[in-house]
Amino acid sequence: MVAALDEVVNSLYQMVQDAWAVPLGGDKCVIERDRALDLLDELRVNMPADVKMAKDIVEKRNELIAAGKREAEAIRKQAEEAARQQVSETEIVQQARRKAKEILGNAEIQARELRRVANEYCEDTLKRAEEAVALSLDEVKKARSRFKAASK
Repeated sequence: MVAALDEVVNSLYQMVQDAWAVPLGGDKCVIERDRALDLLDELRVNMPADVKMAKDIVEKRNELIAAGKREAEAIRKQAEEAARQQVSETEIVQQARRKAKEILGNAEIQARELRRVANEYCEDTLKRAEEAVALSLDEVKKARSRFKAASK
């Protein structure tokens, strides 16, 4: 179709270019009326189909561009959401690590305190046991002394 239109336009151009100039008419010329009208009719017949085809092509191109933009926007939103989720997960992991470190620190403090208290308790218990044993030893020594004195 485009080739046919080009041919008709070229024929009209050639016709005007080859036309006889009108004496004292400046840029005016004489062309074959019937031949020019035939070429214009041919243009009129072919032009709407070509224009419609061009409009369809432009419309399809615009639809493709719009679909591409929609898809790009959807991909962008999806990427933003994925990035937000990763940031959120990273923050959660960091918070969990901080909390774990805090719990571990508290557990170590409590363990040291329990060891200290247990050591104090053992020390106190052993001291009382030592004192009780020492007291018993003194009593045994006294009893032995009394027994020895009574047996003489």
